[in-house]
Formats: sequence, C-alpha cells, structure tokens
Amino acid sequence: MQHQAKQSYSGNDTLWRIERMAAENAVVMFSMSSCCMCHAVKQLFCGMGVNPTVYELDEDPRGKEIEKALMRLMGSSSPAIPAVFIGGKLVGSMDRVMASHINGSLVPLLKDAGAL
Repeated sequence: MQHQAKQSYSGNDTLWRIERMAAENAVVMFSMSSCCMCHAVKQLFCGMGVNPTVYELDEDPRGKEIEKALMRLMGSSSPAIPAVFIGGKLVGSMDRVMASHINGSLVPLLKDAGAL
C-alpha cells in the first residue's frame, strides 16, 4: 500500500526520490562536478553564506536516471543541471537562480527555508 502511495504521489520512483532528497535540507542542488554553471551557482550560495547540500550526479551510479527525471520535472529537453531546490521546492536551473538573485527574491526564499 505504501508503494502505491509513492507511485500516485509522483508517478515515478525516481521523481519521488528526488522530491525526498530535495526536502531533506534547506538548499539542495543536483550538479555535475565538471559543470561550470554548477560551480557558479555553488559560488553564489557560498558567497551568501549558504551551504547547499550538493548531489554530484556524475559520482552517483543512478546519476543519469536522476538527470533524466530532473529534465522531466523541469519540462526541458536541454540539460537540467544545475537543478536547485530551496525549501523542498524546485527553483530551477542557473538562469532561474541568477534571475531570483538579481530581482531580490532569492534572499527571502533562503530565509523562509532557514538557509540564512
């Protein structure tokens, strides 16, 4: 019965797993260790005093599976990395994070999530 609830919750075990991982910490980032955009987002957060939980997908045996699920979640056929969750909610990739930083909405999100 519990497995059925999982399935109906997200329709996919990998998406359910991503949602669980994203909800475990205030700021969660799915990344690739060699991705320059991922590095830039990590630097932004560190410069703000935020210590995100980072999952390096190229170091995870299920990384490709997680990346494909993130692409579905983000509704994108382009790479979904970095994928940033704040307070368990998907913010998006680098463009969304940077836009939120520039327009002033990132800090309130981080404060509401308890990251600042």
